[in-house]
Amino acid sequence: MRTPGNDFELAAGFLHGEGIIHSAEDVVDIAYCLDTPAEQAFNIVSVTLRPGLGFDLDRLERHFYTTSSCGVCGKAALEALEVQGCTALPDGPSVGAGVICGLPQTLRRAQAVFEKTGGLHAAGLFDLDGRLLSLREDVGRHNALDKLIGEALLEGRPPLTERILLLSGRASFELMQKAAVARVPIVAAVGAPSSLAVEVARGFNLTLAGFVRPDGFNLYAGAERLATA
Repeated sequence: MRTPGNDFELAAGFLHGEGIIHSAEDVVDIAYCLDTPAEQAFNIVSVTLRPGLGFDLDRLERHFYTTSSCGVCGKAALEALEVQGCTALPDGPSVGAGVICGLPQTLRRAQAVFEKTGGLHAAGLFDLDGRLLSLREDVGRHNALDKLIGEALLEGRPPLTERILLLSGRASFELMQKAAVARVPIVAAVGAPSSLAVEVARGFNLTLAGFVRPDGFNLYAGAERLATA
């Protein structure tokens, strides 16, 4: 289930988060499958990968995290990320607390579809000064982030090592997994993080802030990236 629009970004971001593709060069083509029943028109996307690009189908069948939101063992989850080739992020960069506090208001002002419906999640990518660079909305919070990362990937912009990610809701393991694979060092969320999300942040050297408000936030991991001046 997804909000229609930016479907190619959604497909690319999903494949990137699962470790199937790593750059735009891994994708030969993305297209809608139009030889489908009318009710499924523009609901199925076909991705053609570059020749020679292989992936472990058995691993994907065992660990498709984007379709499983419960029953994930913390140890197995972290080991799966490591097997996928995800490593801890290097130290840096730093960001001011005031910048983090201002992110939700900036994101909210830019949420055009939420303004009309009141029912969509959003993921926003910011620079270190708090300027909004890109925003994606979707009924599914995983989808919103996949679209955001997929856009950056298809435009050749990853790794996102000098960026801040803001989530409009809570921070789950799946969202932190996608952030770690995309190499986003700082993740802020309007809501709470899960305990496994905190474990991922600490294990892969991400900064994680939750309950972000104009007057403060909770910091769960990566305090060294918070500028003290």
